[in-house]
Amino acid sequence: TGSATAELFKLLMKYQPEDAATKAERIKEAAEKVAAGEEAPEATKAPLVVKFGLKHVTYLIEQKKAKLVAIAADVEPIELVIWLPALCKKMEIPYCIVKNKARLGWIVHQKKAAVLCLTGVKKEDQHSLETLRNNFQTQYNQNVMTARKWGGGIMGLKTQAKLAKREKAVQAELAKKAQY
Repeated sequence: TGSATAELFKLLMKYQPEDAATKAERIKEAAEKVAAGEEAPEATKAPLVVKFGLKHVTYLIEQKKAKLVAIAADVEPIELVIWLPALCKKMEIPYCIVKNKARLGWIVHQKKAAVLCLTGVKKEDQHSLETLRNNFQTQYNQNVMTARKWGGGIMGLKTQAKLAKREKAVQAELAKKAQY
């Protein structure tokens, strides 16, 4: 799935949030326009960017606003994200597991990020998003091999001894009944 991961990162890079320097420059330009007597640039609706942070992404998944979720595999402690795939399956949101939290963090201008999600994309990237959603849906969400399997059907020594003793008693009872 290297190509799918590469496609995912290409898509995520397109929706990278602006870094501090870009934001400062944008605000400075707007302030200069106002100072020069020009009309202030009107506030537009929020740009489509990658959302990050465990609480924020969880909220977006619960509200069914997330379109695609990327979870880092090397989160420490793992309990922070171990329940996210179950939540994504329940809410029918495609998710994927990527190798490195530092790669996710790099996209959002942080050192590390445990999870990222996309809430929407522009029209030209819609096809790419749908392809990734379908791939990850079949690879992760609908994969029965990733479903938890409880135990291997191997009982402990005490249980094996108890069952052997019980079986021996049943056999002795049947032998006694067979005599009559």
